[in-house]
Amino acid sequence: MSDQTKVLNVSSAPHVRSNVTTKGIMLDVCIALLPATAFGIYNFGYRALIIIVTAIAASVLTEYIYERCMKLPVTTSDLSAIVTGLLLALNLPSTVPLWIPLLGGVFAILIVKQLFGGLGRNFMNPALAARCFLLISFAGPMTNFAYDGVTGATPLAALKGGESVDLMKMFVGTTGGTIGETSVVAILGGAIYLLIRKVISVRIPLSIICTVAVFTCIYALATGRGFDYEFILAHICGGGLMLGAWFMATDYVTSPITPIGKILFGVLIGVLVSIFRLFGSSAEGMSYAIIIGNMVVPLIEKVTMPKPFGRGKA
Repeated sequence: MSDQTKVLNVSSAPHVRSNVTTKGIMLDVCIALLPATAFGIYNFGYRALIIIVTAIAASVLTEYIYERCMKLPVTTSDLSAIVTGLLLALNLPSTVPLWIPLLGGVFAILIVKQLFGGLGRNFMNPALAARCFLLISFAGPMTNFAYDGVTGATPLAALKGGESVDLMKMFVGTTGGTIGETSVVAILGGAIYLLIRKVISVRIPLSIICTVAVFTCIYALATGRGFDYEFILAHICGGGLMLGAWFMATDYVTSPITPIGKILFGVLIGVLVSIFRLFGSSAEGMSYAIIIGNMVVPLIEKVTMPKPFGRGKA
């Protein structure tokens, strides 16, 4: 071999090069959640801030202590634990005792994330899994919603009871609910930031929203309401649908990677949350819909994975 021969080191695929890092993505998500977080603190007071700090601290400390005890590389600097704690807090009522976000943070990081191998190996969204665990275990405090010092039903619960709702208040966020779910304006502001930064695509969120709109429209027509646009918009703006669609269903680890798979994933979540809300005993159901969708992701990817180039059908 001559001196001019250049030896190439060929590694296994993929050969994609990118400056995108986990820390960068998580930082973008934190920035995108700032409007909903700030409005939640404004809407529900200092109590919301304490819950947010508690959930984040519990998540970060649990990850740090576990990795130190197991002699693993400490990954708290990638900000993923902060995102988990923040999302968990935004899915909690402002009235919960502080041990609930503390327990939720430990459950999300230890049980759902670390025991399955850490970031990238969990099969469901840690923050939502923790919320579902808390809802099942402590239904009383987890469904005790208050706004402006008065305990009352959320707009979705009022709608389910046959009462009218104020769409403008639901859009702005001056209603009862969890800390981060009430303001559609704040959530959309963060979503636009993520879209500009190309952190997420519109496939999953729009699939969810459009499916809920179609499903509720069909339900309204079938039950004699006619084309009740207020009923449809209330289900789109109410509860955790917008927060879940833009910030949790789009989680890289627990959502499909194929374009068609993303759409099917969104449609599945939209159908499930519509069924839970319209036919179930609870007025909400977004968390359970996303968790079930997470568990179906391997099947969705298997069905929608494109054939390798040059290969035909078997």
